Amino acid sequence: MAAATTRRGLLLGALALGAAGPAPDEADVAGRPLRPWRRGGLDIHHIATGKGDSTLIIGPDGSSLMIDAGASETPTPASLDPRPSGARRPGEWIGRYARRHLAATGAAKLDALLVTHLHPDHVDGLADVAAALPIGLWVDRAYPDYAYPQPSTAPFARNYVAMVRARVQAGGRVERFRVGAADQFVFPGVEIRNLAANGEVWTGHGSRTRRLFPPVARLAAADIPDENACSAAIRLRYGAFGYFAAGDLTSDSLDGALPWRDAETPAAKAAGPVDVAVAAHHGMFDATGADVVRALRPRAWIIPAWHAAHPSPDALERMLSPRLYPGERAVFATGLSPANELAHKWLTDRLTAREGHVIVRVAPGGTGYRVVVTDNRDEDDRVLSTWGPRDASGR
Repeated sequence: MAAATTRRGLLLGALALGAAGPAPDEADVAGRPLRPWRRGGLDIHHIATGKGDSTLIIGPDGSSLMIDAGASETPTPASLDPRPSGARRPGEWIGRYARRHLAATGAAKLDALLVTHLHPDHVDGLADVAAALPIGLWVDRAYPDYAYPQPSTAPFARNYVAMVRARVQAGGRVERFRVGAADQFVFPGVEIRNLAANGEVWTGHGSRTRRLFPPVARLAAADIPDENACSAAIRLRYGAFGYFAAGDLTSDSLDGALPWRDAETPAAKAAGPVDVAVAAHHGMFDATGADVVRALRPRAWIIPAWHAAHPSPDALERMLSPRLYPGERAVFATGLSPANELAHKWLTDRLTAREGHVIVRVAPGGTGYRVVVTDNRDEDDRVLSTWGPRDASGR
């Protein structure tokens, strides 16, 4: 009886310590399963299926937000091999991953979903995710009419719009992304600021915004912005910790011919320096421009890569460049094609990680963070490597 009482006392003591962060022997260790989320901490999971983008955020109180759930049908070898395997659709793997990690919160649901833009590698897994988990608030860049900048007749776009309309008819909540708002996604203790979408960007003052894109009626057909240029961007702040993500937002101005097309740079400048930034558009040549890198200055870059072209060498070189900002930085890719490695080995050799789920774990109160990479070849969530801890910048 005394032994049982002692064990119970030790367990209660461990739980009490957990409220302030993990004990040293409970930290994430290579070769062991990822430690579950703990109340007070903020976890940001960049899910690596090899077929598209998806990010799961679990807030300090257990609130959850998923950003995108992609399922590209681009075949190998241009696309990476599906992870964990081709036995399930990418959206099914994403739904299972989210359900597994949300179990620690005691709530098998997503409080909110953000759809940054309507491309298959960001939306085509959503039906499977919705089948796996109830979704509270659904937000996308275009609701309710999807006519801006021009209607899409692509099958994936029609399927997405039909799914949203069916959700609304069933009584589900869907909202348009409100640029400038800091109250659309409610996470106690965390601010999620809506930075940009549809050619509109937050000014950095109150909730005021400004327009970047001219009226579509004035543009030549070839100059009308595409889905990538209309992507939704956010900045997350928890205590001193800052995080930036912008879907496939681009900084390409077509060599200066259309300067207004660069929506990524104003969004990054509005965000200001952060600790962790996701490289927009998978680290492609038309995003993560020099002024974006100078504005964000993160210590950790994350590249959601699933194609042989991800990342492009010029964007990766900018992320690594000490000329754009000084100091330490690490670059994590969720995947890397052998062809990309062969062509750009002098750069890809400098990646901190080149495959796996990339999880940013922020300490209670947002005082510090670490990055954990886990194996995406099965569902065991085995830790491959860790980076950190680092103090949050408070910038």
